[in-house]
Amino acid sequence: MPKAPHRPGAGTTASLHTGAEKTPSKTTVEKAVLGLGHYTQEWFASAPPPEGDGEVLVIQFDSKATPTATEEELEKRRGKRSKERPLSPRHRGRAKRVRRGPKKRKKPGDKSKNGKAATIVTMYTLEKGKDQDGKRALLGPINKKVYASYAPKRHAFAIARRDADKRGFKKGSRKAIQIVTDGDEDLERLVREFFLEAKHTLDIMHVLEYVWEAGRLLFQEDSQLPGWVKKQESLLYKGKAALVIQHICDARGQVGSGARKRLEEIRDYLLNRVRLMDYHELRKLDLEVASGAVEGAVRHVIAKRFDSGSMRWIKERAEALLQLRCIEINGDWSAFMAFVERRLREKSRSNARSQRLLTTKPGSLPTLGMAA
Repeated sequence: MPKAPHRPGAGTTASLHTGAEKTPSKTTVEKAVLGLGHYTQEWFASAPPPEGDGEVLVIQFDSKATPTATEEELEKRRGKRSKERPLSPRHRGRAKRVRRGPKKRKKPGDKSKNGKAATIVTMYTLEKGKDQDGKRALLGPINKKVYASYAPKRHAFAIARRDADKRGFKKGSRKAIQIVTDGDEDLERLVREFFLEAKHTLDIMHVLEYVWEAGRLLFQEDSQLPGWVKKQESLLYKGKAALVIQHICDARGQVGSGARKRLEEIRDYLLNRVRLMDYHELRKLDLEVASGAVEGAVRHVIAKRFDSGSMRWIKERAEALLQLRCIEINGDWSAFMAFVERRLREKSRSNARSQRLLTTKPGSLPTLGMAA
């Protein structure tokens, strides 16, 4: 995240006039991130739509769980620190284990990560044109924007609906919208609620993961496996998803009871989503068949910064940093900082005193879309 410039009266640290900037402390940076986080929702709501959009809007959704602190870990953080120090640095770990006492043994299925999901949205448009062979095609992506939050998935859809309306893709406009998801049932329900007019697509790479799993149950890493999967992939691209499901169904008699049960689960999963798998028609229209854009955003925006070893986040504090990363990645950092400066000046005039940006208190998670 770029370092915020000094704003008079905003509570940031000034640079020393010695030819070099003074590096702010870790505490100051943390306070600045939390302070800026109080303005992110207001910025996203008021930000103007991008100029020069295309004729087709593509929206992709995905989620990523990041490690969060448990109540037990938070209690240790907030408690008084022991003043006891070992005589030798070699014995620090031993002294710590004595103070902490024995660890609880984990039960099967226990997760040490204590993951909490952030939902990310990627939006961009495609414009009609011609490819290098002179054939009609949809060119792009144009004006790609990302948004992420630890608020429930419904909030992400409310944001996407608001931004789609801003960009001229309102309900009844008859302009094309495509939604790409990974088959999550909650996402499918929310697509029907917020984007009933949109073309909903199941990411083909997600489908192929199930096809590979079915193939492994049938062939046990046999040499026939790659050829069988390739055949099913070809059928999917030809718009024959129902035939792929039939192949999986017919193969149940070739395996034992355990594998048969799993094959039936794969069959049911695909059968319930076959209407979202018209990949032949999508390729004819030059629309998306996979969610690579949002998968990349998950890695770049969330995973690289929030899912590393020893990290333990508090959702409300992580939210500020997450949304600031989105603003910076969208190329809106300068506009956002100018917006924050204006708001600080407005508050200073109305309260007749200078407003400080730095704070130790995080904002609450956003609530747009949660009232219904």
